[in-house]
Amino acid sequence: MQLETGRLILRPWRESDAESLYAYAKDPQVGPIAGWPPHTSVEDSRQIIRNVLSAAETYAVTLKSEGDRPVGSIGLMLGGASNLPLGEKEGEIGYWIGVPYWGRGLIPEATEELTRHAFEDLELENLWCGYFDGNEKSKRAQAKCGFTYHHTVPDVPWPLMGDIRTEHITRLTKGQWLAQRSAHQ
Repeated sequence: MQLETGRLILRPWRESDAESLYAYAKDPQVGPIAGWPPHTSVEDSRQIIRNVLSAAETYAVTLKSEGDRPVGSIGLMLGGASNLPLGEKEGEIGYWIGVPYWGRGLIPEATEELTRHAFEDLELENLWCGYFDGNEKSKRAQAKCGFTYHHTVPDVPWPLMGDIRTEHITRLTKGQWLAQRSAHQ
């Protein structure tokens, strides 16, 4: 499946995307704040495409103006696939984008389309999103998309990074999303 916005195409990851993925995912400003270590090689990125990014409802973020090259990723983890204790009509959105694309509103644009897909096509009732202490960019992106603070989970062991983190959880209900949409029309 492919999703589209004004500036973006969200499409499934392909192994041939490994070089583009590595170009952005090797940057230490990207992964650690999102909870994963920087990629170490193109082959490392290829393995992550095979083992992580090939999951259902996980999309490469590509800019229409720059061809088919991924510059970030966004995904929806449904129910039990999430790190959060979610029901079957709930999902968690996760995302990142390469440093050269920060501050352009691309992740909010991608999140809004994935949110539409989740509520309209997948008929979910609640969407959740999280950010770690200090990740102000992610906090702002979530607020921009209508997610509101729900709770904080302190002292979360995070094996991918070998540390302990504080995670802030936000939520957007289908009712809130519908009300926001009608207010903007």
